[in-house]
Amino acid sequence: MTKDKLEEFRQLLQEQMDQLLCVAGKSVSELTDEKTTTPDPIDQASLQSERNFELRIRDRERKLISKIRQALDRIESGGFGECEDCGDPIGEARLKARPVTTFCIECKTEQERLEKSG
Repeated sequence: MTKDKLEEFRQLLQEQMDQLLCVAGKSVSELTDEKTTTPDPIDQASLQSERNFELRIRDRERKLISKIRQALDRIESGGFGECEDCGDPIGEARLKARPVTTFCIECKTEQERLEKSG
C-alpha cells in the first residue's frame, strides 16, 4: 500500500477516534448528572432503561476505539491492510468500509460460516 493511502487511512481512523472520544466525554458528564432522578417509579424505570442502553452503546464505542488504536499501530508498524489469517492484502474497498478490519473478505466470510455452523 502506498504512503499516501496509508496516510489517508490514518487520517480517517484518527477522525473516527476523535469523534468517538468527543461523544464519550459528553456521555460521561450526562450519565453522572444527578438531575435525572424522579420520584415516579415508572419514570425512574424508563430513565434506568435509557441509561442502560446508553451504557451498551458507549461500551461498543470503547471497543471500537481500541480497534482504531490497534489499526493505527498497524499503520505505524507496517502491517495495516494485511489479513492476519492468510497474509494476503485486504481489499481497499473493504478497508474503506471498515478500516479497523484485520481479515480479508474471504477469511472473514469463512470465519462467520464456521461460527454459524458450530
